[in-house]
Amino acid sequence: MKPFKIPESVLVVIYTPALDVLLIERADCPGFWQSVTGSKDRLDEPLLETAVREVAEETGIAVGSAAVPSHSLTDWQHAIQYSIYPQWRHRYAPDVMRNTEHWFGLRVPTGTPVTLSPHEHTSLVWLPWAEAADRCFSPSNGDAIRQLPERVR
Repeated sequence: MKPFKIPESVLVVIYTPALDVLLIERADCPGFWQSVTGSKDRLDEPLLETAVREVAEETGIAVGSAAVPSHSLTDWQHAIQYSIYPQWRHRYAPDVMRNTEHWFGLRVPTGTPVTLSPHEHTSLVWLPWAEAADRCFSPSNGDAIRQLPERVR
């Protein structure tokens, strides 16, 4: 049996210098567009490590490479709590109903290649930040993207 997910996760808004934002479509829910997200693998895993791992797993982008140096990933020092969607609640312990999500931003060069993990995501699109925010199925993901112009100043 697979262990329960830890109810602490990261959301990573990946964007270009022109503020185009990468959205990826969930394989298990067609039409659900989102930024990179993922839970800690262990309780003591640093959030920055979670963010780097999830970006690599979901997009193939290697933070810390020559193309995307480590300083391109910033901790936005912002966390929210939300109710876990019913369709994913089975992944958590039975008494867990809420998740804490920590927001990060990752600036990448325009044209950065993306390789999706096919069991997690089926499509990708780069959109101007306002359009990307409107396309997200998660209201908090949309809120994070709407903060992008202020966060990069």
